[in-house]
Amino acid sequence: MPLFAASPYWGDKRGAPFMAKKDPTDLSVEEKLKTLYQLQTTLSAIDEKKALRGELPLEVQDLEDEIAGLNTRMEKIKSEIADFQQAVIQKKGEIEDSKASVERYKSQLNDVKNNREYDTLSKEIEFQELEIELCNKKIREANIKVEERGKDLEQAEELIKDRQIALEEKKSELDEIMGETRAEEEKLKERAKELELKIEERLLTSYKRIRKNARNGLGIVYVQRDACGGCFNKIPPQRQLDIKMHKKIIVCEYCGRIMIDPELAGVKFDKPVDEKPKRKRAIRRKKDEDAPVED
Repeated sequence: MPLFAASPYWGDKRGAPFMAKKDPTDLSVEEKLKTLYQLQTTLSAIDEKKALRGELPLEVQDLEDEIAGLNTRMEKIKSEIADFQQAVIQKKGEIEDSKASVERYKSQLNDVKNNREYDTLSKEIEFQELEIELCNKKIREANIKVEERGKDLEQAEELIKDRQIALEEKKSELDEIMGETRAEEEKLKERAKELELKIEERLLTSYKRIRKNARNGLGIVYVQRDACGGCFNKIPPQRQLDIKMHKKIIVCEYCGRIMIDPELAGVKFDKPVDEKPKRKRAIRRKKDEDAPVED
C-alpha cells in the first residue's frame, strides 16, 4: 500500500508536505453555511464600494451614449449638406447645358425654311428656358436647405462640446472615487473568488440566484428577533431550532433566503437586563401613634 494513502498530505517535488485540497462536497452543513455567510459579507462589502459611486457610472454611460448619438446625427447632417451641394453643382451644369441649347436653337432660327421648323425651334427654346428657371428654383431651395442644416450642425457641435465637458467632469469624479476604493475592492473580489471555490457548485448557483432576486442583495441572512433577517416574517420555534442545529440548509418559506442562526454568523445580541422590582420599605408606625389616647 502506498505511503501517501495513509497520510492526509503529500509532498511536493522538493519533498515539502502540503495539505490535500478539501472537496467542497465533503464540508459539513455548518462549514458550508459559515463559508456562504463569509461570501455574503464579502459581496456586500463590494456592493458598498460600488454604492459610493452612486449614479456616476450611469451618468457617464448616458453622456457617452448621448455624445455617440450626436456624432451620428452630425455625420447624417454633413451627408445631407454634401448631397444638397452636389445637387446644386448638378443643376448649375444643367443650366449651362440649357443655355448652350438656347443659343444653338436661336442661331438655327435664322436658317428655318418654313413655319413648322420655326415653331419647333421656338418651343425648344421655350422649354430650355423653363428648364433653366426650374433649375434655378431647385438651386435656391437646396441653398436654403444647406443653410438650415448648417445651423443644425452648429447646434449639434455646441451640444457635443457641452456634453464632452460634462463627461470629462463626471469621469474625473468617478476615477477619483474608484481610485480610492479600487485596491480594496480588488482584494475583496479575490477573497470572494477564494470563498466560491470552497462552496459546492450546486449550492453556489442556488445562492447566486437567490441573491440576484433579493432586493437588498442578501442571499443568506440570520435570524433576528425570531424572524427572518431578510423579509422579517416570523419563524416558528421548531424551525428556529432546526436552524440552530446546523444539520441541513433551511430557506425562508416567505422570501426563499437561506437562513442561519446569529451565533454562526458571528453576531451577538445584548440580552436585556431584568430589573429587579424595588422593595417597598415597610413603615413602622409609632406605638404611641397607634395606641389609644387616654384622658
